[in-house]
Amino acid sequence: MGDMTRVCLIEDDAIMGEALVERLTLEGFAVDWRRTGRAGLAALRETGVELAVIDVNLPDLSGIALFERLIASRVDLLPTLFITGYGTIEDAVRLLKLGAADYLTKPLDPGALIDKLRALAATSAPRRDVRQEVSEHERLGISPAMCRIEAELDRLARHPQTPVLISGESGVGKEVVARALHRRQCPQAPFVAVNCAALPETLIEAELFGHERGAFTGAERRRPGVFEQAGAGVLFLDEIGDMPLALQSRLLRVVQSRQLTRIGGVEPVEVGARLVCATHRDLAALVRAGHFREDLYYRVRVLEIAIPPLRERPEDILWLAERFLAEHGARFPDERRRLEAADRQWLLNQPWPGNVRELQHTLERACILGQGERLRLRSTDTALAETSLRQQTEAGERATILAALVEQDYRMTQTAARLGISRKTLWQKMKRYGLSRTEDAG
Repeated sequence: MGDMTRVCLIEDDAIMGEALVERLTLEGFAVDWRRTGRAGLAALRETGVELAVIDVNLPDLSGIALFERLIASRVDLLPTLFITGYGTIEDAVRLLKLGAADYLTKPLDPGALIDKLRALAATSAPRRDVRQEVSEHERLGISPAMCRIEAELDRLARHPQTPVLISGESGVGKEVVARALHRRQCPQAPFVAVNCAALPETLIEAELFGHERGAFTGAERRRPGVFEQAGAGVLFLDEIGDMPLALQSRLLRVVQSRQLTRIGGVEPVEVGARLVCATHRDLAALVRAGHFREDLYYRVRVLEIAIPPLRERPEDILWLAERFLAEHGARFPDERRRLEAADRQWLLNQPWPGNVRELQHTLERACILGQGERLRLRSTDTALAETSLRQQTEAGERATILAALVEQDYRMTQTAARLGISRKTLWQKMKRYGLSRTEDAG
């Protein structure tokens, strides 16, 4: 193998540990065997180790707790394999979500372990700090939470066919995170985004799966759906919780079989795109209420990224604000503005219920209304009077929409009918007012 690959084995079972050390050494690996979680954690924090093999069940510190501590201490994680008993498969899945490379079940097949370690050794790049390599333009934020998400995306990009669910309140930047995953995984392939709440129910099926010529009135030619349009790239389905139940079963079949059939067609079409779904709603609650299929729920959230609201990561507020100002100034040079001390304090004091989207719109408006280098975050008395009237009107509309959403259990079609507006209009207003399932809590 040339220079020996250094492996840290964390295993408390003396017989298994000795057998693995002997086999790994014979295969050309240099093994550092640690018998407790704490001793293993100390070894992994040192330099020189290239791969890790960890038993999930350790006497002093579980494999999950060990891995979480490692994540908290640095972002340049080692490729890590876990050994788990049959009864702890759920733990193994959780570890994969945290960024583990893979897992093996007991009774352990040493040959399979060797194969996986060789594959990891062949493909692993030298360890690096993700935050140093991601360009400033591609950064998601500077808060610990967003740095962790950036590290997660690097790991998820190595599993290009596994579905991902991105959750978070309206306006937190779910599509931005999906696009960041796409850049890491397959930047040359298509990124196709569809909002399930914005499409009329009658069009969603044709939009997703495509149709053959003559499949229905007006279908004058074959049209590929978004799964086909995405090719080997990423298909981003936003507001997956608003997909009608009847279509959820079709989506499940596509996710399971990696094939689809166009409307009016009979021949299966291979699906190569990675499915990334997003929602601001509580999918588990929708499952309990019978509005979302439980089997689809488990399929789309194999890997999950939860984006915290902006109010829980205040470190990002001013960083994002400076970025938005720079982007606006680049597009409109005569509207270059800068943040003064009072502006910074004002931004930090806001609750930002609409999250990053609200912050961006606020700064865009302040740039347009500003003069010279000064922003106009706070209006004159006259403008304030006009704003107050508008805010009262908007507050009334928001309250009406929220009441209808709660009454109809957030079912988009029924709520839109109750309000006398289209699903698309309802979705746009929910997006504008930052409405989500959590708004009626408390």
